[in-house]
Amino acid sequence: MSETPEPHAGPGQIRVTVRASGVNPADTYVRAGRFQEWIPLRLPHVPGVDAAGVVDEIGDGVTTARIGDEVFGITDYAQMGGANAEYAVLAAWAPKPAALTWEQAGGAAGNIETATRVLDRLGVTDGTTLLIEGAAGGVGTTAIQLAVARGAAVIGTARDSNHEFLASLGAIPTTYGPRLAERVHTLSPGGVDVVLDCAGSGSLPDLVGLVASPDRVVSIADINAAAYGVHLSRGSGPGADTPALEGIAAVGELAERSRFTVPVAAVFSLQEAAAAHQLSESRHARGKIVLKP
Repeated sequence: MSETPEPHAGPGQIRVTVRASGVNPADTYVRAGRFQEWIPLRLPHVPGVDAAGVVDEIGDGVTTARIGDEVFGITDYAQMGGANAEYAVLAAWAPKPAALTWEQAGGAAGNIETATRVLDRLGVTDGTTLLIEGAAGGVGTTAIQLAVARGAAVIGTARDSNHEFLASLGAIPTTYGPRLAERVHTLSPGGVDVVLDCAGSGSLPDLVGLVASPDRVVSIADINAAAYGVHLSRGSGPGADTPALEGIAAVGELAERSRFTVPVAAVFSLQEAAAAHQLSESRHARGKIVLKP
């Protein structure tokens, strides 16, 4: 952990004293330079895009927050960072649902925005059958719940040890890897309508083969997606999709009705951020990885 200048809220922004913030796979990609062509960094760079905390500073033009409010939200996607700190400036936020702990809320907003964005692009609605590749991670677990809330049927791939976990969220679990098409046909004889790739594990050729055309598959993790005719959905950088910020506020009602939760894989201190990134890179985290000041 290092010292950086204290941030301040600009027009249309708020600053929070952070109670918890999330670690996303994208944070590790940015740190490793994988997104450099889309997101050039200015050093020093503070990672993290989602946080929860107490509002302590309000920028010009803000009318939806007051000092002392408990909120959760995301930082400016153009900067792709700033949340993993003692203070964070949020560009989009909503009241923290009472049903979520600080740790859950701190790791929620980025995944909610991403899941909402890709579900909208795929047209997931009542009656849709969705396959999620790599469903046990932060975005996958969020996408399961939001898709089920829309009336969709969800098949999620994960290791065997995570199958009961996926079922508890409303998905039909199966394993990834060879003969996936056979397993999917057994679970859904009518096939699947759309696919969300959260894994980025090189399975896109197989996933494309499960649907009518490549435009029915969206990846959030495979930077080679275009080679297969698949859209790589990003919230920042040139050619990025429009962020689905409305999803952050909409999830509060689901949480209060016990229809949405945030499974937390592990909680680390800011001083342990390196270990948190290592866990994220292992792809073995079940749910969200969270940092606390």
